[in-house]
Amino acid sequence: MQSVPTGIPAARSDRRPIEGRGVRGGCDRGSSRRPVLEAVAGPPADPSDPPGRPPSRRPADPARDEERGLATKQRPKADRPPRFKVLLFNDDYTPMEFVVQVLEQLFGKSPSAATQIMLQIHRSGIGVAGVYVLEVAETKSTMVHRMAEERGYPLRSGVEKE
Repeated sequence: MQSVPTGIPAARSDRRPIEGRGVRGGCDRGSSRRPVLEAVAGPPADPSDPPGRPPSRRPADPARDEERGLATKQRPKADRPPRFKVLLFNDDYTPMEFVVQVLEQLFGKSPSAATQIMLQIHRSGIGVAGVYVLEVAETKSTMVHRMAEERGYPLRSGVEKE
């Protein structure tokens, strides 16, 4: 009987795997093998160290990161500016709807949050409209006074440290 060639070479025992191709000799798709990188040597050797011994450790310099070779510098943290509350005061003449409108337009409150703050002002006589740095808080308070004066209401606001 005669063998029929199939186009697939017969396995031979004298074949060696091609370098970098794995045992099968083909492309290792999906293989988890990755090239191995050799570790980089540590700090340069001190010339005074005897040959054949590992290099001696020098005292660590806090301004130098030995492992990465990066110079680092401590940056002082900036203090946060003090915060101030913008307070709205209750009166008997300003309509509740106007107070809600001011809270929505000037302080960016949602309608439900503005209503809650307005009810707090109505019940307790004072309420916090927002908390800001001093300049912003003073500007918001001034804008409240302007809006109230334009419409003829005696609504008052103030600024207080948080």
